[in-house]
Amino acid sequence: MTDPVIYERRGRVALLTIARPDRMNSLSRDTLLAFGKHARAIAADGELRAVIITGQGDKAFCAGADLKERQGMTENDIRAQVQLYRSELGLLDRSEKPVIAAINGVAFGGGLELALVCDLRVAAPHAQVALPETSLGIIPGAGGTQRLPRIVGEARANEMILLGLRLTAEQALAWGLVNRVSPIGKNVVDDTLEWIAPITEGAPIAQAAALQAIGRSFEVGLDLGLELEKVSYDRTLVSEDRQEALRAFAEKRKPVFHGR
Repeated sequence: MTDPVIYERRGRVALLTIARPDRMNSLSRDTLLAFGKHARAIAADGELRAVIITGQGDKAFCAGADLKERQGMTENDIRAQVQLYRSELGLLDRSEKPVIAAINGVAFGGGLELALVCDLRVAAPHAQVALPETSLGIIPGAGGTQRLPRIVGEARANEMILLGLRLTAEQALAWGLVNRVSPIGKNVVDDTLEWIAPITEGAPIAQAAALQAIGRSFEVGLDLGLELEKVSYDRTLVSEDRQEALRAFAEKRKPVFHGR
């Protein structure tokens, strides 16, 4: 069978593309397992600096859970499926390499929750995002109720989830839900690759430490967070990349980082 998630290498970037356009790139069990497989391989590849996730075609980034597959599931089957969201997509959430969603079309339900797992989000101008689960008698079960308020605030999250609100790309940008909207006529993946050049050319140890410190800020109070920030900072202090940055500054050139 064809892998439901296609892996490509674009220089130092891993590109993961959901290849189920006939099903609006929805998340089947096999799709979730494929994400986990690729995430493990990417984590072990020291040459990669970032990960981009997108969907095939221009209609859907990911329309959420595969409802056709869900029709044949028992309640326990669905519970097991939700656990796969946490275990397999959780690998991307915990990635030391920055993960960026290139939202090429609609991102609804689990599709938006997949984008929320990412560290950054770029949207095509025609993209739309929504968490419509309450209109279907459920709630966002793949982290939406936890990650969305951390990004847009409690009031906005309540509005999106309780009203099943559908946002355009520009509205999502205004709310801080996406970081960038690609120019009209430009492919969102190509635009994302250009936009994240500072990441691919940057210091990976420092980036990983920054992501770790930022993530911890949501888990603890300020005093403990500052102490944990010191631990993350120490990772950069002893790196060769830091010495390279100092040399490059003295020599008036651009630093070349190797992640050591």
